[in-house]
Amino acid sequence: MTESGPRLLLGAPIATEMRARVKVEMAAFRRRHGFVPTLAVVFVGRDAPSAVYLQQILRSCRNAGAVGRLVHLPAGETAAHLRREIELLNADPLVSGIIVQMPLPKRIPLSVVIDAIDPAKDIDGLHPRNFGLLALGYEGFLPATAQAAVEILKRSGIALEGQHAVVVGRSNVVGKPAALLLLREHCTVTVCHSRTVDLGAHTRAADIVVVAAGRPGLITGTMLKPGAVVVDVGINMVAEGIVGDVDLASASAVVSAISPVPGGVGPITNAILLQHLLRAARAQVEGTPDRRLRRPPTRPPAASTPRPS
Repeated sequence: MTESGPRLLLGAPIATEMRARVKVEMAAFRRRHGFVPTLAVVFVGRDAPSAVYLQQILRSCRNAGAVGRLVHLPAGETAAHLRREIELLNADPLVSGIIVQMPLPKRIPLSVVIDAIDPAKDIDGLHPRNFGLLALGYEGFLPATAQAAVEILKRSGIALEGQHAVVVGRSNVVGKPAALLLLREHCTVTVCHSRTVDLGAHTRAADIVVVAAGRPGLITGTMLKPGAVVVDVGINMVAEGIVGDVDLASASAVVSAISPVPGGVGPITNAILLQHLLRAARAQVEGTPDRRLRRPPTRPPAASTPRPS
């Protein structure tokens, strides 16, 4: 932390670099195959933060030279209809990637999406096959927001190996995959959730805190260790606008670096989805399913004293 406040981990510069590369590769894909990949975004209802986010995704597609297709279903739509829409997208050869915007209406279980979506088009890593590859340390499609939460740390030069990271939130979309990705980076990881006793005792012990709980102002400065690094994944609509899960004002007096909301993880998430879309399109066109069971390259832990597995 400096005298003027903590370092802001801004996603826009990182995302700009990522999107520029994707745009070049999208143009090359079009020249080679005669079409551009389509990303289908399925949206049920009118959740305000989700509406803001999906418009950003569609805009990112246009800017990168891809096609963004919005499939908007009314809030009263049935789970069976949602499944049919996903199955139609699975069968469309021009649709290379499918994401279903969360949250779904409470009466529609997430399993409807998970069971229906083709894992080859599941570019947000919801399908059990992709999640299983993640858990085992192999390559699959990673949940984009969780990947962005770790990517913003790595691309900002934040040391991860050996650090104690606390993830607040245990959703299958962000919390759990973020914890697994931090383990890949050799962090010691604690996962906290709504049943955790004395949440502050855990977060005050953390070098890195990733918050994805969906509760505005859940984490305050008194709950953080001086000099900690915070990644705020929350998107909450309040009277003042969009805020995260961390109380930025009080946290800024304590931490050394923090990602703002908006402007932190969100832009990187969108850029990662474009990367995944292109990768999926290549695998589908070339007839080489992108399910190779091989581990991604990782840097081994520094040699020192023996560590438990």
